[in-house]
Amino acid sequence: MQKNIKYLKAVFADFVYRLRDIRFAGQVLFVIIVLMISWSGVKAIQLNYKLQKQIATAKQENTIQQLENNNQRLENIYYNSKQYLDLQARANFGLASPGEKEIFVPLNVAISYEPKINTNLTTTPRVGVPKVQNNIQSWFNYFLHRK
Repeated sequence: MQKNIKYLKAVFADFVYRLRDIRFAGQVLFVIIVLMISWSGVKAIQLNYKLQKQIATAKQENTIQQLENNNQRLENIYYNSKQYLDLQARANFGLASPGEKEIFVPLNVAISYEPKINTNLTTTPRVGVPKVQNNIQSWFNYFLHRK
């Protein structure tokens, strides 16, 4: 430990002695000035990067808000249109346009014309085949629209 301290004192004394030489002192001063200018430049670049990020974020938020406003304006135009008012009158008040006739169909007649839906969607597992193979086969049949 004592050797390290003595060595550092010697290096420092040599450095101070060399500072008496004007050329060495000028070089040290030049290096210090270059480091300060470089550090200042790096800070300016970093600040510009942060500001550019904030500007880009603000522009994106502005664009999003403009799109939302445009969407709301189009919705308002639609809600004031005759089509929307006609649809709402039909849905909520049971009104019809002039010249239209309303036909009432009995429930049993309407149900008889509905398409038949296959309620048996499960396939019976094949005996002696592993479950995994059964599952794969079931998916295969499903995607190929087989029963």
